[in-house]
Amino acid sequence: MSDATSEKPQPEGRAGYRAFRTISTRWMDNDAYGHVNNVVYYSWFDTAVNAHLIEHGALDIHQGETIGLVVETQCNYFAPVQFPQIVQAGLRVARIGSSSVRYELGLFLQDQPLTVAKGHFVHVYVDRHTRRPAPLPQRLKTVLEALQ
Repeated sequence: MSDATSEKPQPEGRAGYRAFRTISTRWMDNDAYGHVNNVVYYSWFDTAVNAHLIEHGALDIHQGETIGLVVETQCNYFAPVQFPQIVQAGLRVARIGSSSVRYELGLFLQDQPLTVAKGHFVHVYVDRHTRRPAPLPQRLKTVLEALQ
């Protein structure tokens, strides 16, 4: 039996992430407990990934033939975030398949060295019309490889 403490997720530093996106918290992000609600973290993951892909010409959300659908997501929380704080989302790609990608994300408070949360999500890329898995377009693969 392994030591459970060695398997417990731990905060990470910035060096493990290949791209960053600054995100402002909003008044409505706080919940009744006075911190950002967990569902907002997943929104930040989505924003960081999709904005990066759009800005690098790898995703056309309006006209593209291939779109990414989230099929798996997970997050570990290490410290609370509150409005008004600035979050920096770190992004990397852990695995590229023929039609899927595992993105890993770390959320940092502005200028802080360790993640306040980290997680992943998996996109399966599908044909926009049939919703069947589709091979990753070359431009997307190129952008993804730069994030590994």
